[in-house]
Amino acid sequence: MPKTFTLKNIPRNVWILGFVSLFTDTASKIIQSLLPLFLVSVLEVNLITVGTIEGIAESTASVLKVFSGALSDYWGKRKQLAIAGYGLSALVVPVFALANSPLWVLIGRFGDRVGKGIRVAPRNALVADVTLPEQRGAAYGLRQSLDTIGAAIGPLIAVALMSVSGQNFRLVFWLATIPGIIAVLLLIFGIKERDSISKNPQNPLQWQNWQNLDRGYWILLVVILIFNLGNSSDAFLLLRSQQVGINNTFIPLAFMVMNFTYFLSAYPAGVISDRMGRYGLITAGFLLYALIYLGFAYARTPWEIWSLFAGYGLYQGMSKGILLAAIGDRIPAELRGTAFGTIALATGIVLFPANFMAGFLWENVSYQAPFLFGSILSILAALLLLVEVKRS
Repeated sequence: MPKTFTLKNIPRNVWILGFVSLFTDTASKIIQSLLPLFLVSVLEVNLITVGTIEGIAESTASVLKVFSGALSDYWGKRKQLAIAGYGLSALVVPVFALANSPLWVLIGRFGDRVGKGIRVAPRNALVADVTLPEQRGAAYGLRQSLDTIGAAIGPLIAVALMSVSGQNFRLVFWLATIPGIIAVLLLIFGIKERDSISKNPQNPLQWQNWQNLDRGYWILLVVILIFNLGNSSDAFLLLRSQQVGINNTFIPLAFMVMNFTYFLSAYPAGVISDRMGRYGLITAGFLLYALIYLGFAYARTPWEIWSLFAGYGLYQGMSKGILLAAIGDRIPAELRGTAFGTIALATGIVLFPANFMAGFLWENVSYQAPFLFGSILSILAALLLLVEVKRS
């Protein structure tokens, strides 16, 4: 195997960022795997409210990413913004434990997503800053794999704590603060950032900078926009699991199954994309997503749901890290934060309508409708990507 593809040659910062993501996702998934059930079972809200809360929270994160990414380009420093983002997400976890109305949950989700909005573009740019193009897919895949370990551990911890606490949601939310704090400390003391990217900083949000980004970057943006319009919150997958008959105590295990296959596939898929190209794997991932969502629409038994979550993790392994690597390949170093943030802004524009539409379709058409809608749009995104590959 060529030297650039071995794990030992992945830069130290990538490993540290991976473990930061591991602990952060442990805390996040403890919350997220229980929050839809908490809203419906304890606070007794309807699904449109669930979709609205998720949409506002996720849209906020994505809108902020463009500004934090641009700021990291301007400063030539990314670590401080990453610390601020991870720190804010850790600080708002107690809000969920104290929540006695949907408004408090919205405040908690809003604060958590603001933290994510601040940290993600600088973090993604940090990975691109320290990697060569021929190892970038492997690097992003490794970080995603470590991230998914946390995403798998979180729901498992949630199941264990729910079992021993007699389904005490609030106690579990309090305990979720611990891994978040560990992540922030690891980021502060573990990341060594290189010297400023630019000796003469300029405003990266100037129009001519976006004009300098090539056609391939903008095609990727449009593809992501179409896909995410049908990519509603995973909360709806959990509620569908409950509907099919999986007990509340075990529903968080769905995230564990999903993230296990995500973990197994993300790094190998990244290495394959370094050797054979990224677009074929991304397209295959979108088509797999279409099949998975079609399966959620018509599943009837718990074993089908477990199988679909395993497939959903495989889709993520085949597309998420590779999409980041594909974007990183097409942008200059001094615009990486801005370009990653712009992609996230476009995603944020559609996340609110995507989640609101999912809740509306479930409540007013059928529980199958949001999954069919997502399946159709993922096929359209895959077709557009195929057309672009053929053209180029």
